[in-house]
Amino acid sequence: MHRILKLLDKNLLYVNHKIQGDTIFLAATSKRKRAKCPYCGHVSSSIHSNYERSFQDLPISDKKVLVILKNRKFFCQNPYCKKNTFAECFDFIVSKAKKTNRLEEEIVSLALNCSSIAASVQLKRNIVNVGKSTICELLKKRGTKR
Repeated sequence: MHRILKLLDKNLLYVNHKIQGDTIFLAATSKRKRAKCPYCGHVSSSIHSNYERSFQDLPISDKKVLVILKNRKFFCQNPYCKKNTFAECFDFIVSKAKKTNRLEEEIVSLALNCSSIAASVQLKRNIVNVGKSTICELLKKRGTKR
């Protein structure tokens, strides 16, 4: 499980996991000491708080994967920044997203070859729980014409 997290980000640390039904719940935390404010670019090491963020990733051995990340909020110490706090950001997932970038790419790739309803049925079998409206939104976001 350690290696799987490292595929997402080398700064993620494995905490634990459990397998329940057809899903692997994978708990992780970040080992970064600092984070960059996405609003002004100032680097901070002053932690404000933390919260759990969960999102889906690519399956492992025909099991769906839900990552539960202990995400941190930092104080922005730039007096000219409009924001006082910001959440730690990661390259493998967009802010507030519920699916990793690579999972979204897999969904779009499959959906390009069939209808959103057929793609939803196929994806729910062994990859990810996703509805046809989410598939349509992902296609629209990428500017894909059907």
